[in-house]
Amino acid sequence: MFSFAVIAASISLFSFVPKAKNADVVTFNVTAQKSKVDFTGSKKSDYHTGYFPIKSGAVQVNGGKLVGGNFVIDIAGLKVTDAGGGEKLQGHLSSADFFDIKIFGEASFTISSVEYTKADRATIKGDLNLKGIKAPVTFTAIIRNADDKGFFAEAFMPFDRTLFGINYGVGMVDSEVQLAIHIYGTK
Repeated sequence: MFSFAVIAASISLFSFVPKAKNADVVTFNVTAQKSKVDFTGSKKSDYHTGYFPIKSGAVQVNGGKLVGGNFVIDIAGLKVTDAGGGEKLQGHLSSADFFDIKIFGEASFTISSVEYTKADRATIKGDLNLKGIKAPVTFTAIIRNADDKGFFAEAFMPFDRTLFGINYGVGMVDSEVQLAIHIYGTK
């Protein structure tokens, strides 16, 4: 009878022990040479393209799924890529009218939640800190790869620049800038 009581007690103790995780969280460091944020800005008579390099960052993956991360965007490293904009536009975007890179040379984004809607699609919520203003941002990302070979994800989204005090030319220059974010990572 005593043996039966010891066995019953052992079974009940083990039933309340948390189960081990089936996979550990793996951190991928952002590959700065390949990662970037492309932009297309439009005005009434034209559009301009360019990009911001990703300076650093990391993403966390568990069981092949993105679960977290953060990035530093090199705002001071902005490059205008269309011939019509050139150095003149690059200088204007760098000024206080737009990004004021002498004061705000970097932006950061920290993921607060990731919710998968399909096997390779996730709604990502996080906080963007740009020009000293921190605001929540939500977008859909395509998680193209998250395994031993590396990490690669993309997002395509409109971005309202006025939420971060970038109000120059509103009415002539569209408030929404189209972004294409490309993040690569390695272990």
